[in-house]
Amino acid sequence: MGVRNVPDTMPVVTAPADLGDEGETDLTAATVAEAEVPPALLAQTLGQYLRGWWIRVKNGDSGVLPVVVGIIGISIAFQLLNHRFLEPLNVVNVFSQSTVYMVLAMAEIFVLLLGEIDLSVGLVMGLAAVVVCDLVQPAVHCTGSSANCVSGPGLPWWLAIVITLGICGVIGAIQGSLVARLRMPALVVTLGGSLIVEGVTFIILGSNGQVSLTERRFFNELALYDIFNGRFAPVVGWTALVVVVGVAAAWLWLRDARRRRSGLVAPPVGLTISKIGLIAVAGVAVIAICNLNRAHVGTIEGVPYIIGIVLAVLGLSTLLLQRTRFGRYVYAIGGSAEAARRAGVRLPVIRTWSFVLAAVTAGVAGILFASWQVELTSNIIKTANTYVLLAVAAAVIGGTSLFGGRGKTIHGVLGGLVIGMIYNGLYLLSVPSWWIDVATAGVLLAAAIVDRVSRGGARQEA
Repeated sequence: MGVRNVPDTMPVVTAPADLGDEGETDLTAATVAEAEVPPALLAQTLGQYLRGWWIRVKNGDSGVLPVVVGIIGISIAFQLLNHRFLEPLNVVNVFSQSTVYMVLAMAEIFVLLLGEIDLSVGLVMGLAAVVVCDLVQPAVHCTGSSANCVSGPGLPWWLAIVITLGICGVIGAIQGSLVARLRMPALVVTLGGSLIVEGVTFIILGSNGQVSLTERRFFNELALYDIFNGRFAPVVGWTALVVVVGVAAAWLWLRDARRRRSGLVAPPVGLTISKIGLIAVAGVAVIAICNLNRAHVGTIEGVPYIIGIVLAVLGLSTLLLQRTRFGRYVYAIGGSAEAARRAGVRLPVIRTWSFVLAAVTAGVAGILFASWQVELTSNIIKTANTYVLLAVAAAVIGGTSLFGGRGKTIHGVLGGLVIGMIYNGLYLLSVPSWWIDVATAGVLLAAAIVDRVSRGGARQEA
């Protein structure tokens, strides 16, 4: 029986077991084949889909379930320990402060899916932050007296962003080429690359050792500052939600209906309706929380720009990995590089582009980082190197495998949120910073153990 492409699961699909006389799949038999085949391939109703999903969970493919349960548990625990944790102001702060972790984790996932690792994304983020700030510095910029005047390129903010992302793309292309074409270990290449990027960043900082967005009387600096600190008006948030939910609902419904009319595999109608409802409920919750007045004095309300930016990055990366040939090849290489090569996949090209996309996405994180920190110093750039560890942690905590072939960019978002919640919650409890790192490391190790055990159990490895 031929198996049609299902982009959200990769890379191997086996034939379903136990077909009835009339061709209807029997999901009552919990066979190995059922554990490997996506529920959407077998299910005819929402109930059958949920049963098939539960079989996969029991066989180690739990998807985002552990991290969702973890988010709920962390929220309850910190709320019991500090009643301010779930206040609107702090909830929005957690979302905003987690965005850098989320985007950097999504960058790392492009490489983790190949079974590789990129140790340079943290410092690529730092370089991007410094470059974008430096490019928008006014042509003549004086602080205090005329003796403190410096000059900058004075580029428009949008052009500075384009140039910054282009530089990050070049870095990714160089590293990807060394890994893919010269077959050098990614660990060595990206470790060396991170040291080079760090040195270049310090050179750009120059003798002053800092660059900032503090002079917000200049439009381009203000534009970058508002990326993290700006907010949509409440009415804009609700309008955007209606548009997003409407477009998503129309796309999901028409796509599945078209597949059914064509005789192709399609999810049950109940599942499609459930997805639309979940998107709507989640969107209403986010907009409602963000539109509450979060200020103790005055008015602070509206959805932060930063949340919209993260959702845009998530949507584009998900579309690329789940709905394109490139994405299918990435999963195939992560599942079995040799099998992908025999199937005609051009491994060097796909691997190189994955490193490019990782670096460009890290560049986006760098722009957010610059807007968040406002003032970048050599000490802050040095700490950026630790963000690569948080990126890997977020990806693995979210459900991405360290062994390649399994994961989605949504895992980076969920894992980044977990890390942001841990940092924020322990900070509210006045816990020393080193204990925050210990807690994050513990969650990472637990996630890695779950990933290894589930993989080992599925493959019956010793």
